[in-house]
Amino acid sequence: MKPPVFTTLGCRLNAYETEAMKDLAAQAGVENAIIVNTCAVTSEAVRKARQEIRKHRRESPDARIIVTGCAAQTEPATFSDMDEVDMVIGNSEKMQPETWARMGPDFIGDTERVQVDDIMSVTETAGHLIDGFGTRSRAYVQVQNGCDHRCTFCIIPYGRGNSRSVPAGVVVDQIKRLVDKGYNEVVLTGVDLTSWGADLPATPKLGDLVMRILKLVPDLPRLRISSIDSIEVDENLMQAIATEPRLMPHLHLSLQHGDDMILKRMKRRHLRDDAIRFATEARKLRPDMTFGADIIAGFPTETEAMFENSLRLVTECDLTWLHVFPYSARPGTPAARMPAVDGKAIKERAARLRAAGDKAVQRHLATQIDRTHNILMENPHMGRTEQFTEVTFAAPQPEGTIVMARITGVNGTQLTA
Repeated sequence: MKPPVFTTLGCRLNAYETEAMKDLAAQAGVENAIIVNTCAVTSEAVRKARQEIRKHRRESPDARIIVTGCAAQTEPATFSDMDEVDMVIGNSEKMQPETWARMGPDFIGDTERVQVDDIMSVTETAGHLIDGFGTRSRAYVQVQNGCDHRCTFCIIPYGRGNSRSVPAGVVVDQIKRLVDKGYNEVVLTGVDLTSWGADLPATPKLGDLVMRILKLVPDLPRLRISSIDSIEVDENLMQAIATEPRLMPHLHLSLQHGDDMILKRMKRRHLRDDAIRFATEARKLRPDMTFGADIIAGFPTETEAMFENSLRLVTECDLTWLHVFPYSARPGTPAARMPAVDGKAIKERAARLRAAGDKAVQRHLATQIDRTHNILMENPHMGRTEQFTEVTFAAPQPEGTIVMARITGVNGTQLTA
């Protein structure tokens, strides 16, 4: 029996869902299959998916190739037209046990080749319990899926559907089980995390969920939040930042740009000053707070002066961990029809943003020397501080444990302890 092979492209949520699919495929007895979990965030992501599929077909001519994920959802015909592809499965279908059951040992090839329903009609998201990405250090819990916003550069709502939340009770029970299994850190994940609760009775907010988890799971040492939209942060989340040491002082902000006109053209819900105000306020409440951020370079109509506003945001918000995206037009989005910036300029601006990010990382690392941190060990020689900074140890430490250690130096983009 040949166990299925999984390839994941794209975001953390995709990686999470791949782990859930591994369980579903194993339960169904799926064999000799290659599952490619695609990303649709840029045209380049779709091109990479096609490349990956062709490579798999060359290497495994007898395997069934099953394509799923956001690109399969948004453009199923692109993949069903490929000779290399046996099946195309949508984002909702990929999480359903019956989809995998039909592909089990009794598979005779009569299963519908394209199984992609209207993602906008999906009204709930299941809480899939996974065992933490093959590491004993941290577990990821999906609490939300989909997005109700329509940013002009983004195709993701059409791949993920509208926002839907996992009820708080289900989330808490899942985290309790993970803590019982020995996990010392849990990360809440979703597509648009700060919209959690809007579709639930009494419309709770993300801060309510965070407070509830920390109260009802007192044995959980560390809770982390993945990417958030700072303009949607509620009072209780700010309260948790200020008063809850078990909520880690690291937030990844979906900023996208630092110029008001570009933010309006992107259809973002915040302005430049909102981002600066939030970062200042959060750091006042929690002086050890660090920020990551997504920033797009070369969005259509971006002038040099507009770009400079993004560049200055790195110091004005005191951002540390940058995810820089050179803009690439995504067919089917309003931004793809806007006047484009020259490709060379996009590349050059992205490089300048990355250089600013590299400097910010070095500044942050320099401030950590001689400080003591609680470090969660990801493997015997590397762990992460509360701010998600990598720390290396010469002497091995037990994986998955939290070790208190003094920072002794800097090695590249890592601390030593």
